[in-house]
Amino acid sequence: MSLPERGKDESKWILESIEVVDPMADVPLEDHDDNKKSNVNGSPESMVVKFPNEASLSNNGDNIRHRNNNNNNNGGGGSVKMERVQSGAARGLKGLRFLDRSVTGKENDAWKSIGKRFNQNAVDGKISKDKFGTCIGMGAESKEFAGELYEALARRRNICAENGVTLDELRVFWEDMTNKDLEARLQVFFDMCDKNGDGRLSEEEVREVILLSAAANKLGNLKQHASTYAALIMEELDPDQNGYIEMWQLETLLREMASAEEGTGVKCNTKNQELTKAMIPSMYRTPLRKFFNKTREFVLDKWKKIWVISLWIAINIALYSWKFMQYRDTREFKVMGYCLCSAKGAAETLKFNMALIVLTMCRNTLTRLRGTFLNRIIPFDDNINFHKMIAVGVVIGTVVHVGMHVTCDFPRIQSCPKRKFMSILGPNFNYKQPTYLEIVLSIPGTTGIAMVLIMAFVFTLATHYFRRSIVKLPSPLHRLAGFNAFWYAHHLLIGVYVLLVIHGYYLFLTKDWRKKTTWMYLVVPLILYSTERLHPFVNREDHRVSVIKAILYTGNVLALYMTKPAGFKYKSGMYLFIKCKDISKFEWHPFSITSAPGDDYLSVHIRTLGDWTTELRKRFEQVCGPQNVETRPGALQRMQTRVTSGKDPSQAGYPKILIKGPYGAPAQNYKNYDVLLLIGLGIGATPMISILKDILSHMKGGNLEQGSTHGNNSLEEGKKCPNRAYFYWVTREQASFEWFKGVMDDVAEYDQDGIIEMHNYLTSVYAEGDARSALIGMIQKLQHAKNGLDVVSESRIRTHFARPNWKKVFTDLTSQHENSRIGVFYCGSPTLTPTLRNLCKEFSLNSSTRFAFHKENF
Repeated sequence: MSLPERGKDESKWILESIEVVDPMADVPLEDHDDNKKSNVNGSPESMVVKFPNEASLSNNGDNIRHRNNNNNNNGGGGSVKMERVQSGAARGLKGLRFLDRSVTGKENDAWKSIGKRFNQNAVDGKISKDKFGTCIGMGAESKEFAGELYEALARRRNICAENGVTLDELRVFWEDMTNKDLEARLQVFFDMCDKNGDGRLSEEEVREVILLSAAANKLGNLKQHASTYAALIMEELDPDQNGYIEMWQLETLLREMASAEEGTGVKCNTKNQELTKAMIPSMYRTPLRKFFNKTREFVLDKWKKIWVISLWIAINIALYSWKFMQYRDTREFKVMGYCLCSAKGAAETLKFNMALIVLTMCRNTLTRLRGTFLNRIIPFDDNINFHKMIAVGVVIGTVVHVGMHVTCDFPRIQSCPKRKFMSILGPNFNYKQPTYLEIVLSIPGTTGIAMVLIMAFVFTLATHYFRRSIVKLPSPLHRLAGFNAFWYAHHLLIGVYVLLVIHGYYLFLTKDWRKKTTWMYLVVPLILYSTERLHPFVNREDHRVSVIKAILYTGNVLALYMTKPAGFKYKSGMYLFIKCKDISKFEWHPFSITSAPGDDYLSVHIRTLGDWTTELRKRFEQVCGPQNVETRPGALQRMQTRVTSGKDPSQAGYPKILIKGPYGAPAQNYKNYDVLLLIGLGIGATPMISILKDILSHMKGGNLEQGSTHGNNSLEEGKKCPNRAYFYWVTREQASFEWFKGVMDDVAEYDQDGIIEMHNYLTSVYAEGDARSALIGMIQKLQHAKNGLDVVSESRIRTHFARPNWKKVFTDLTSQHENSRIGVFYCGSPTLTPTLRNLCKEFSLNSSTRFAFHKENF
């Protein structure tokens, strides 16, 4: 081995060759002619280690700044270039990039967009440093990072860029950033860090780059500890305490990270690809057989929904046909014809659907029914979707009924010859032939018009665009959008049911009360619903609870810990309704329960997204003391708080809170599966946290397999916990991890058998391989290896960057849990729902593992 000694100027280090003494050393070698060169001492065919890329210390161009290009002070001739081969780690390092699409083969398209943005932002034919980030496609949060990159590229090319750069100079910058050679891109990154150009990175320079990376990735906590993490990098890469690190040392750490990730990924992907091919049954290998078998699988997967919807449609068709045929044989048919039959048929379906839609909102009844055998054949989890489907049926019935009357029946009554009218319809109209206007202004006419107007108003505000405030209306109409408008407008339907009964009683063509069946359809559903809303016993009363602790998190989240009322029994995954009389005496809002059934308190985590939740947070902000949070890791019972210790909850001055429930949700049946895949987006993690806490409580009690033996609120006896649970939490804010930090630490502490596997994903951080997150990835690896803590979540669970590869997640689960039933529970934005549902179908179809998808609905 020929290595120069380190003198005062250690930037002159040059690697000529490395002799491998042990021929059995695990060093990847390739049979190239270059391997047969002798070393500088003349020894025959010494084995040379080949590193991932050539030109480690070579020139990048005539005008590019040279690094470590001095001759060896100790002799030995000129500098010998590092010889490299493309190892797996090097292939992983190809992800180090400054721009998207820099290595995708679409550089021309990318440059066109950059040129277009240059023309939009250039002043006097030049783009300034402040606009450089915008021009190359970096967001506003990366402005400082882009500015440092701008200066580094200018230094490399000896370009005076104080007043901006031209389009040709920008093209040169872009070529440097998108260079196919990893070594060139790594040199750019090193130059950006090395501001003074001495070929070394001091601790202060590392700290400044950490600050830039933290700002670009919206990591406020990382900025506060930048000095600590800079010292950590120096400690790892500068063991001799020289006070600086060089590019080859930085590259070594990057290579180790890429090698570790690729080593596990390639092996797993190869196995999964082979496994997937082997698991495709012969019944799916031809298009025709695949179609029939996919249809069969779909029916088997959705049979509950299929038979319920089919039954609903069949009942509607039967009622319509029955009434249609009945009126075809009446005397009135001679005047109004098939228009009357269609109107009366639609009216019969309207009575049925107006009664059925009420039952879908009887939450207490549905919660009780979930615990019966009916849950095996009726999809109670889809009550909200069925409610919407029935509403569509109501709209269709209304359009047909009103349309037939207004456009056909009324004109025919008015224009009917008087003698014919008196002989057929005279008794129904007191032997007076009405005009069109008189029919409209009659009791059936006015009640019908009023119902149509109210339902049109209510149904419009219930649409997604209005309920989610997507529609932007001018003032004062803006109050018609949002949850509050939806909630209050729905109460107008009480008047619709009153009008419906009146409308059905004052019919023109039916005088016998026994044939006026509207009230017969409505009486049972309305009594049941009214009883749930009004009767204290059936309603389990509006529980008045005391707030024990209130925590105000960054990210607009309020955590409430409340006393548990006597007899309040629930399962993990259920939800409850909360009302604050100080804000509104009528509004109830649903929130998932985040405490475990065995806890002696109730907890909810509330994200401020609307008027009511914003006002609730403000009320608690006024009561809570200064934001002096004491971190107390450990058991779940020891919670963080900003309330003065020792203060009695009843004397704390908290707003008065009422709750009602609990109500059933899909996640409550998690124990029916062998394996769990829990997915939460942002605040959607709340129902999953309750499940994790319940599993943890069983771990602590040592009765994971036997079921619950303590407390009345945990899992039922004879029910065991799933064998494994995978939790994927995806959020865009670093502060979100504070919400359930205690739970994550408890999982790491108590889950010795690896039952729970947690994966945190922060989407605000650029994906692995992006230059803006390169140092963050290094810090994360070093911090977790040394102290066992994640730099992002500050818990023991490591955080991943960007978004999960869901197909890979399902592929891994399929290979690890063959012949298992996996329950996939998701709570979050509806945009991810189709992806997860389709993956469940795909992998259930092509493997021996069965995935059952459940989405939380409120």
